[in-house]
Amino acid sequence: MEGEEPNSIRGVIRQNLVRLSNRIALACERSGRLVSEVRLIAITKNFPSSWIRAAYRCGLHNFGENRVKETRLKYAELTDIRHDMQLNLVGHLQSNKARDAVELFDIIQSVDSIKLAGIINERAGRPVSIMLQVNAAGEMTKYGFSHDEVGRALEEIYKMPMIQVIGLMTIAPIAGDPEVVRPVFSNLRKIKESFGLQELSMGMTDDFEVAIEEGSTAIRIGRAIFGERRIQ
Repeated sequence: MEGEEPNSIRGVIRQNLVRLSNRIALACERSGRLVSEVRLIAITKNFPSSWIRAAYRCGLHNFGENRVKETRLKYAELTDIRHDMQLNLVGHLQSNKARDAVELFDIIQSVDSIKLAGIINERAGRPVSIMLQVNAAGEMTKYGFSHDEVGRALEEIYKMPMIQVIGLMTIAPIAGDPEVVRPVFSNLRKIKESFGLQELSMGMTDDFEVAIEEGSTAIRIGRAIFGERRIQ
């Protein structure tokens, strides 16, 4: 079968997941939350389909990718298990890839403009679940709405019949100490609550514990599951 994985890959992933699960459980305990309130999304950018299959066999069902083209190629080798996965787009989406993204992904987390939401709405043949990407720290190098733009964006996007906004997503600044980004996560939680949204996608390998403590409902983990990137 294409995309078949050697047992050694599954063993590495299984060991990493044990350690990761313990850290998630402790973060939830510290913040008085249930582990079931936090969805683990395995980020598989630059990992081949064999590693995705191995992760699936270790019990993972939520996956995230950054690029439309790479996703299409890899998931052509995973058609037998694709129905049992939730696939999230977490990377920047170019307008000309919107139709393909709608076909490939269950959730598009990286909607960073009203214009892009409108294009997705026009090209969707089915209702599409999205998150608004918020540039929570106001970094010039990152995409997303500012805090002040979220309300207007929601007002406009709620008018689009094929779009369902389920929450907010952010990528925190890189920091040696995850406590530095705690205010970023806390502020985004407050925005999410003020608009009555359900989902909050924030936290990656270096800062997911703080993100959980501040209310994240979806953490996006690559390195802590798979190690360093395998392909370019």
